[in-house]
Amino acid sequence: MSENQIENICVVGAGNMGHQIALSSAIAGFKVTCIDLNEEILVKAKSFVDSYLPERVSKGRLTQEEANAAHARISFTNDLAEAAKDADLVIEAVIEKLEIKRKVFAQLDEVCPPHTILATNSSYIVSSKLADVTKRPEKVCNMHFFVPALVMKLVEVVKGPHTSDETANSVMEIAKKMGKTPVLLHKEIYGFLVNRIVAANKNEAMYLYDMGIASYEDIDTAVVNALGHPMGPFKLMDLTGIDLSYYIALERYQDTGDSKFKPSPIIVEKFHKKEWGRKTGKGFYDYNKDKEK
Repeated sequence: MSENQIENICVVGAGNMGHQIALSSAIAGFKVTCIDLNEEILVKAKSFVDSYLPERVSKGRLTQEEANAAHARISFTNDLAEAAKDADLVIEAVIEKLEIKRKVFAQLDEVCPPHTILATNSSYIVSSKLADVTKRPEKVCNMHFFVPALVMKLVEVVKGPHTSDETANSVMEIAKKMGKTPVLLHKEIYGFLVNRIVAANKNEAMYLYDMGIASYEDIDTAVVNALGHPMGPFKLMDLTGIDLSYYIALERYQDTGDSKFKPSPIIVEKFHKKEWGRKTGKGFYDYNKDKEK
């Protein structure tokens, strides 16, 4: 299916990534349905859209007409079959657990039209681990957005050995229509481009912290002021979600059996305390104090 034929997009998962991908798509002119089984998450997603668009108008980034049109193009539901029945492209953005994603892709394959492209926003799980539960492996690929999806320009499009050139090219062009800057990976590799580089920095930072070499604040300060990064690795984990760091490390460890990939003890501790970063108000840093100020 060519990019010119893609009009309807379904986003599966209305969490921080999902609802921002959905809204980016709606602003770009696509009709979008965002689905989530959690009613509380759906309410938060709708509330975000209702507040974000007027803010863009007040800042002069969108006209009132553009905001109204984008709002009219996006809808939310808890019914997967209803959300995906007319989709030309599905972007899956559920929790980073392989068994859950495989279940979602199997369901999507049943309810989507035969022409629908199925893309996963996974930051680590390659699409070849999902394609075999569908009858359309040539239409399956990774389409990885970055946090926050409304702001970050880069999108990694990853071709698996099953992915057709037509599918990869179409997804690249759709990303461009969303105002993104896509890059194409011709082969699958764990972590893709950016996260392999980020992981190397994060793993070394965690090692330095776990060994008591320096505090997480000072490590962040060193990275920002010496390397010119916009934020240090610990603040970045708070932004993307410590729960995500936990799940990614656990998946990698379970997949390889190599103990070096086990989540750091502090990540495990914070995961079980639900200190997941900005989304819960506390991670390595306390964001509730910022709200009080």
